[in-house]
Parts: sequence; C-alpha cells; structure tokens
Amino acid sequence: MAIDYRFGNAKNDTRGGKVLPERYSYQDRLTSNSGLDGDQMSSVERSSATVPTVDELAQELLLIQQSGPRRVAIIGSRNLPLTHQQLVEMLAYALVLSGNQVVTSGGANGTNMAAIRGAQRANPDRLEIILPQTIGQQPTEVQDLLIGIRNIVEYPDRRTMTLADASKLCNHEIIDRCQQIICFLWHTSYTLLESVNYAKDHRKIVTSFYLD
Repeated sequence: MAIDYRFGNAKNDTRGGKVLPERYSYQDRLTSNSGLDGDQMSSVERSSATVPTVDELAQELLLIQQSGPRRVAIIGSRNLPLTHQQLVEMLAYALVLSGNQVVTSGGANGTNMAAIRGAQRANPDRLEIILPQTIGQQPTEVQDLLIGIRNIVEYPDRRTMTLADASKLCNHEIIDRCQQIICFLWHTSYTLLESVNYAKDHRKIVTSFYLD
C-alpha cells in the first residue's frame, strides 16, 4: 500500500471549513516485478513549503502502532525547514518509544539527521543508520551525532562513487531491510522519487509526504 500526502496543494474541506492536504491511496500491486537525496530545487520551492500537520503524522504513527512493532525507514530531503525537522524528530522519537526499529541514513541537516536525533533520544539501540559511503565522508555535525551509536553500516568501497549513485544504493538497502518506508520529499527530489518507486515495486508500505 502507498499513501501520498501533498502539503503544498491543499484544498478546502467543506465538512470542517479547514484546509487539508490531498490524499492519494493506491492498492498493492498484484503483478510481480535519499541518505542523501540529490535534491534539485530552487529557493522559491523551499520557501513555499507548507508544514506537515501534527495530526497527519499522528495518524501515520497510529497506523504503525496498530500493526505491531516493525522496522520503519525514515528518509527524505536535506532541504527541510526547521519546523519540518522538528516534526520528523517527534515522529522518530514516538516510533522508537512504541517499540519500532527506525532505519535511516546520513546527510547534513534535513530529514535523516532529524530522524537520528529523535530515535537516539528515545533509545539509540533501536536506531540503525546505513550510510551511502563512510563516516569520514559525512559532514562534521553528522559525525558528532553518530558518536555512541552502535548500529552503523558504512561502505568504504563506495568512497569514489558519486554521492547520487551511492545514495541510490543506500536507499535501496534501507528499503530492503524495512517493512514500511516514510519519505519526505519534493517532486524534484529525483533520487528519492526513484527510491519511492523502488519501494512500491517491492510491495512495501510507503507513505510519501510531498513538500510542494
């Protein structure tokens, strides 16, 4: 199952007179067969983002709690305003407190770093980080954040790869290890868009929060 939320194109809800994001649901495919995300977006796109509501994230958490503990991936854009980062951190914190394992990647600021902070605050033993390359290639603030975290996977053999290629492989591995994927992205986040499609093709539960 895949659910998309589009926060940048909200419509009026005539029942309550308030603005809610559009919601798109898709059935599981019946036929067989963003780490760092390589975002390409303008400053106009960043400034026009609408903050995801606490109610929408709470609904997502409730769905996860009802199905029992699981491995949940949180990946997404580096270009995330502070208010968005705080919500991602709250989500990761709540997921871990509910007994789930959170899996994410590295990258300066943005979605992944917020997920690390939230999960680490709740219980670092229930946090797993898969890096696209090595700890030494992460920004200094990320390296400092990773101190004391035991479950870290790095790939020295990808040291000479482009970050986009290494991030794609990293996201695929994260998706393969998890039952559910939560992704915060823009429609110009090409690496993340590819990762979302990869997750859908592999029949994962996918929730995409589009920021434009």
